Amino acid sequence: MSRSTYAFALLAIAAALVIAGCGSSSDSTSSGGGAYSGKGGGAASNGNESTSASSEEGGSGGGGAYPYSAPANGEAEASGAAFVSLGSTPDLGMVLVDSKGFTLYDFHKDKGTTSACYGACAQGWPPLLTEGEPQPSNGANASLLGTTERKDGTTQVTYKGHPLYTFAGDQKPGEANGNDISAFGAQWYALKGNGEEAGD
Repeated sequence: MSRSTYAFALLAIAAALVIAGCGSSSDSTSSGGGAYSGKGGGAASNGNESTSASSEEGGSGGGGAYPYSAPANGEAEASGAAFVSLGSTPDLGMVLVDSKGFTLYDFHKDKGTTSACYGACAQGWPPLLTEGEPQPSNGANASLLGTTERKDGTTQVTYKGHPLYTFAGDQKPGEANGNDISAFGAQWYALKGNGEEAGD
């Protein structure tokens, strides 16, 4: 093989790798791990793509598909703003969920709006991050939404002063496996629309 043919083959391979890389996902979703004990298990992919949970009241269980409706504010979606909605869980009824319908939790170790969850904790309980003002959807109270700056400079969504987290043990929308379990030194609870913790 001539040197020019060899160089051309290398360029073709490099171009294919670049194209393949461009098609891969850049979402930084965290999977399970971390020392938690309780009901959860497995890993979940809890990104912040913007779809929101149904406004149906009541916590109906069952095997039906979890209902969604796309947020009306496409401009906020494009800016990377997180959406906080209400969604139904079989055991807890209506609780706060992220844009994919995954349950949102508070952490009793947090001090006010200052998060105490980093490292392995943040892998098991990924913080709900936003790149713009968080948006209420489907019954979430806009006046209770806020933000707090994390040590790494990212912006975490708060609700009634509680930094919000998803749980890697929730594998699909409507699960709340992280509710009322102890991990990383304190309890975790799902939150209702009024900002109070959900019972079990």
